[in-house]
Amino acid sequence: MLYIFDMGNVLIDIDFKRVLGVWSNLSGAPLAHLIERFTLGEVFQKHERGEISDQQFAEQLCHEMGIALSFEQFSAGWQSIFIGVRPEAIAIMKTLREQGHRVVVLSNTNRLHLEHWPVHYPEIEQNADALYLSQDLGMRKPDPAIFKYVLEKEGFTPQEAVFFDDVAENVNAASALGIQVILVTDSQTLPRHFSGDQIT
Repeated sequence: MLYIFDMGNVLIDIDFKRVLGVWSNLSGAPLAHLIERFTLGEVFQKHERGEISDQQFAEQLCHEMGIALSFEQFSAGWQSIFIGVRPEAIAIMKTLREQGHRVVVLSNTNRLHLEHWPVHYPEIEQNADALYLSQDLGMRKPDPAIFKYVLEKEGFTPQEAVFFDDVAENVNAASALGIQVILVTDSQTLPRHFSGDQIT
């Protein structure tokens, strides 16, 4: 079987409010103002597809939110999204690989975060057979093409794959292709799914 894991809130706990909190402190803008103006819109999606640079992303996002931050300040906030790795998820990845399954990560991420999580959470890469990252592929979930790409590269049919993600839109897109899907709602979703003898 091919097991495909999203990263944020599946393998690592993340929280965008932490990002906005840092930016609020650094810019002096009220947190409520930033929460109101921050969106995961076109600029965010372009960055995740690798279509704009980190600097362009920072400038455009600051412009959207009406704040002035240096690139270093912006980056400091952006990296504060990460809370910590989920050890129970890493243990499951390790077990699946030991049992002969193929384990890969499919994440909508960006170059800026790539400077952070591989360094602070090396166990993700250590327990994955491959990493499929949106900014490297020029496409992002829920685009069906990204799922098709992973299946083709890995040599599995949709029926031979299981996908874990915390975003319903992504899960629905994968399901529409015939991939088995699990919507991850909290840190116990994976342990519940693989409890007892369910790892086969």
